[in-house]
Amino acid sequence: MKAIVYENYGSPEVFNLVEMEKPVPKDNEVLVAIKASTATAPDAQMRKGTPYIGRLYTGINGPKRKIPGYEFAGEVVAIGENVKQLKTGDLVFGGSTTLGCYAEYKCIAEDDLILKIPPKLSFEDVVPLSNSAVTALNFLKIAKIKAGQKILIIGASGAVGSYAVQIVNNYGADVSAVCSTQNLSWVKSLGVDKVFDYKQGPIQQQVYKQKFDIVFDAVGKYSFSTSKNMLSATGCFLTVNLSFALLGNMIWTSILSKKKVIFTATGAASVANRIQLLKEVLQMAENGKLKSMIDKGYSIQQCIEAHKYVDTGRKSGNVVITI
Repeated sequence: MKAIVYENYGSPEVFNLVEMEKPVPKDNEVLVAIKASTATAPDAQMRKGTPYIGRLYTGINGPKRKIPGYEFAGEVVAIGENVKQLKTGDLVFGGSTTLGCYAEYKCIAEDDLILKIPPKLSFEDVVPLSNSAVTALNFLKIAKIKAGQKILIIGASGAVGSYAVQIVNNYGADVSAVCSTQNLSWVKSLGVDKVFDYKQGPIQQQVYKQKFDIVFDAVGKYSFSTSKNMLSATGCFLTVNLSFALLGNMIWTSILSKKKVIFTATGAASVANRIQLLKEVLQMAENGKLKSMIDKGYSIQQCIEAHKYVDTGRKSGNVVITI
């Protein structure tokens, strides 16, 4: 089979497309012929080996999982002896805790993050759900999202942000969004009440006296100090970017402030928890209430180009790699 392999951390050029032996499923595994994967910001971070604390998972001195790629969508072509819930021919998708999805075939444990694809959805529709959509839902649930709240999504044209906007709508909350000029129209088409263009000046000035129950920075470029004046008296600030400053804010706001700071490492949650989140976003997608916004598609042979594009920080929605 063909697979992307890397031996060292660094730029996209560390990736090499190689021929290797097709894996054989263990008793509790299925062999998936992968048809699609994704290139995400977390994939790029793992490729770079940043932040350094992440190397406790990816490998201290170099990648210990040589084939990258977390998300997959494809067809089950073989099953292990003890597999009960899946069969050959099933179309499936999810995320692999052992990575390895930038390949033509991947063995996935039946108790890993894997679900069947509903008939009305394509590989491209579902393949980004297990990372970005699950992350968005997890943050919003921890912030106790509910109908009637006012919520601001910063980075609404990104992968996490575009799902967050739609999830907020599904929960019956009022959503406002922040994005760049070129993305204003399609972000508004997702059901946003008001869209702010960050190129027109500081968001804090544009929202003026508006107060939000939740400010969700889905790109990790804002801080609590720059966002707290946009929060209601008991509002909370969410961000995907973990830092020492954020940890300090989380501690002191938990003790001394009615306004709160929230961060959650979705990837560190239990598989059982992530499966429940994935089932919820899948149901939204199946009911036509959640759409995966696809920016660009690349083949596995173009994996370097896909990661170069992600590294620009200018992608809108999701980048899909077809295999």
